[in-house]
Amino acid sequence: MARKTAHDDPLAPLTLAVGQEDLLLDRAVQEVVAAARAADADTDVRDLAPEQLQPGTLAELTSPSLFAERKVVVVRNAQDLSADTIKDVKAYLGSPAEEITLVLLHAGGAKGKGLLDAARKAGAREVACPKMTKPADRLSFVRSEFRGLGRSATSEACQALVDSIGSDLRELASAVSQLAADVEGTIDEAVVGRYYTGRAEASSFTVADRAVEGRAAEALEALRWSLSTGVAPVMITSALAQGVRAIGKLSSARGGRPADLARELGMPPWK
Repeated sequence: MARKTAHDDPLAPLTLAVGQEDLLLDRAVQEVVAAARAADADTDVRDLAPEQLQPGTLAELTSPSLFAERKVVVVRNAQDLSADTIKDVKAYLGSPAEEITLVLLHAGGAKGKGLLDAARKAGAREVACPKMTKPADRLSFVRSEFRGLGRSATSEACQALVDSIGSDLRELASAVSQLAADVEGTIDEAVVGRYYTGRAEASSFTVADRAVEGRAAEALEALRWSLSTGVAPVMITSALAQGVRAIGKLSSARGGRPADLARELGMPPWK
């Protein structure tokens, strides 16, 4: 989940969202925009890619308005800004305009580190949006989502949801939201099973096993899920090749008891 610094006013002159988790970066932006529009419904929001922020553009966007309107200026992938534009941003950080909130989204790596350091030195409100690569992190995220919606879910239910949905945080958040809206009381593992059965991350061997067993529809379903949850295609083709080789070995083997054949061919008896 996104972690914020102690200085946590969304309307601070500068918010720095650091990381590569798209959902958390988007939420950091949405929080600032919501706070600004709560203060002024007519807030002007400018959401810019690096190529849209040319030298001089920031000065134009942050110049005093005739109607003194509130503005939110969002700069995505700030690490990709040109050197001249970075100079403009650094200069602005030294003297931010009133009623304007600048939101910088930065990947957090070595690229553009000078801008990152300058924003921190300027006292930016910082929101950490790290990529969640570990299952434990995704589990904590799911628990936090349920808490944020004021709902109770068992540990088993949270784990089952992570196992079923996979690594996509947007899908996990959507699943939590759906369960919270549709289910009354504590959400348990059985509820998750009813909603998301068949959604478990399919391994490459699951795809291969279903294919060589002739269960084409199930193989295709497993293939779609495995690809959507990040299983490398090369792992799937490798598993398929192993399955076909196993069939070849078995077709040329002499008859005998399954246990003896398994030992001779170097595969488990159930195969």
